[in-house]
Amino acid sequence: MQLRSSPHPTPLSSPHPTPLSSPHPTPLSSPHPTPLSSPHPTRRPLTPALRALRLCLHLLLAGLLVLAAVRADSTAGTAMAAVMGGVYATGSYLPSVRSSQRAATAWLAVLGASWLGLLWLTPEALWLAFPLYFLQLHLLPTRWSLPTVALTAGAAILSYVGHGAALNPGVFIGPLLGAAVAVATVLGYQALYRESERRRRLIEELIETRAELAAAERHAGTLAERERLAREIHDTLAQGLSSIQLLLRAAERGLPPDSPAAGHIGRAREAAQDNLAEARRFVRALSPPDLEHGSLAAALERLCEPGPVPPGASPYGPEGGPRVRFSVSGTPVELPTPYEVALLRIAQSALANTVRHASASRAEITLSFMDASVTLDVVDDGRGFDPASVRPSSDGGFGLPAMRSRAESLGGTFTVESAPGQGTAVAVSLPLPAGASA
Repeated sequence: MQLRSSPHPTPLSSPHPTPLSSPHPTPLSSPHPTPLSSPHPTRRPLTPALRALRLCLHLLLAGLLVLAAVRADSTAGTAMAAVMGGVYATGSYLPSVRSSQRAATAWLAVLGASWLGLLWLTPEALWLAFPLYFLQLHLLPTRWSLPTVALTAGAAILSYVGHGAALNPGVFIGPLLGAAVAVATVLGYQALYRESERRRRLIEELIETRAELAAAERHAGTLAERERLAREIHDTLAQGLSSIQLLLRAAERGLPPDSPAAGHIGRAREAAQDNLAEARRFVRALSPPDLEHGSLAAALERLCEPGPVPPGASPYGPEGGPRVRFSVSGTPVELPTPYEVALLRIAQSALANTVRHASASRAEITLSFMDASVTLDVVDDGRGFDPASVRPSSDGGFGLPAMRSRAESLGGTFTVESAPGQGTAVAVSLPLPAGASA
């Protein structure tokens, strides 16, 4: 059995919530050939800062290519620089390179091969390794990008030595330091980006939760106001019209048969009766949704129906809650709307406490119609508690004091019998109004 508003006996939020982002994020391998493209799978518009960085990368690589072409000693070197520039420009604007990891990797391989060819022809191509570091770190998964950056730095060093340059510490420190700066920059940016994305998703989740909470509070406020209006109309307008009708009927009986006032009193009594019926229809229209499509007994029976449970789990037990049985004793009579609302809300609250706190396997709800009162009993075989130690609920739930107040506002009584390890019994008794006795 489960309450219809909470189909699982566990708290609404899982004890092991899913993190806002995976603890093992996928490699930040954006297919976009920019230095700081988005590592998140969902492409988002680049900010002005990222556009500026992408433009800087384009200008840096173009400038270094022009420098290598100008300082090349052969036409082949100039031609290879042009080839590398064409490959870079083509990949920068191909949609497939922007959207496909495989296409981006293939483009990077062709770009790297053209750079190695240029590096074979002129040592000036060594400086192109720096923008290539950024491309490799962003286009390749982390497990491949770091080794590729190391190989690129090694190729630059070997090329410089292979072209006959004198060995000095700068030959080794320059490419390696450039690679370290690129790795630190990219990895640092990726860490900042992940943190920014976590914060963004957290803010979105908080905004969504706040909107849901506001909607729930509005709905609860609407229902509470409807119940209040129904109670006020029943206790004032309906009762007043009923009293007027009784007084007019008594006055009508006391008049002589041929009295000229008898017709007026009869019409007044009929008007009062019609307005009383209209007031009662209005009260019924303001009743809770659970009572709109049936009687109190039908609403309580629906409350006891088993709710949905996880696949493979029993509808009764730790996953599905206690088995709840409903029964009616005596001859049912029509109750005023405030009585039905109060008894339904008390049953919902008592059963909610059973599901959440009692760890019970069985529960029973009994609605009893007696000569002068109607009684609701909710009994379970759960862990029980000491009623004297009950404090207001920390989660804003409908506690025992609120149930007691609702019963006493209608002139009834509310009792709780429980002890640790001996289950709990909640009983509420309301006096039947005149004319509604069973």
